[in-house]
Amino acid sequence: MSRIKSFCKQIFARGVNWFLVALLSIALALTACSPSEQIPPKPECIFDDSPDPRLICFNETPERIISLAPSNTEILFALGLGDKVVGVTEYCDYPPEALEKEKVGGPWTPDVEKIVALQPDLILASDANPFDIITTLEGLELTVFGIKSTDLDDVLNDIRTVGEITDTEVEALALTSEMAVGIQSVTDQTEELEQRPRVFYIVWHDPLWTAGSETFINELIEKGGGVNICGNITGYPTISIEEVVARNPEVIITSSEPGVYEWAMNETALNTTDARQYNRVFVCDDNLVQRPGPRLVEGLEWFAYFIHPEIFGEPED
Repeated sequence: MSRIKSFCKQIFARGVNWFLVALLSIALALTACSPSEQIPPKPECIFDDSPDPRLICFNETPERIISLAPSNTEILFALGLGDKVVGVTEYCDYPPEALEKEKVGGPWTPDVEKIVALQPDLILASDANPFDIITTLEGLELTVFGIKSTDLDDVLNDIRTVGEITDTEVEALALTSEMAVGIQSVTDQTEELEQRPRVFYIVWHDPLWTAGSETFINELIEKGGGVNICGNITGYPTISIEEVVARNPEVIITSSEPGVYEWAMNETALNTTDARQYNRVFVCDDNLVQRPGPRLVEGLEWFAYFIHPEIFGEPED
């Protein structure tokens, strides 16, 4: 049809005077060049966040969704898509309704056969999933879309992207707007602070595993009014206890993994740190700060409270 439209334009542009051609032009203008003719919509195509980003096209709104990460599950339920979720990982424990969903293995070891049996029309993956699993699922003609967040802006963008894919844009906008307000309410009180305590976050203690720059935990520390003592290291590195002592954290925050807080409170090598000297060692629900989902704002509020109790009150559960 585009060729016909082009032909129409050429005839009018040249001012052809032949009577028959003029009649033909009018006829074409009333038929082929008519704006009322419907053009089939193109499928919506979006690049995902896989290690090798792929352009994924969606011809229809997904009705059967599998989540391959706890954070993805939280996003889907927060957007009101719980009824469409047909499968989740063994670690997907929030909201409580997620526990009732069919389990498809862990994020690192998803069960391909079980996934195929559930006949999903969307598999929402994360950077925790092995890329060879993603390519295997794609090879079985399943639609896999990966998201990955390294900071709060990424999380908000990922939520909006999931909303776009699932036709819940309105819900995604409402959710991310509420999250943005929560973030701003903290940063309004911390961004101009001159006193920023040195903070050490412990993911695990054996080996000693922490969070450096280019992670959302690092951003929670900074937006909460602190300075990450491992901010000069990228990602989630291990670090020696001697180096931690040398950097002398004023605040230590541990994950809620069993034994981590107890280790931080009893490790004699940490006795000389300001955090231990002034009893500023805290435990935080790691699901609030290690899952890039809607509850990160609650995690930020806890971090701000741990780092600056003189400014922030204890967050409400």
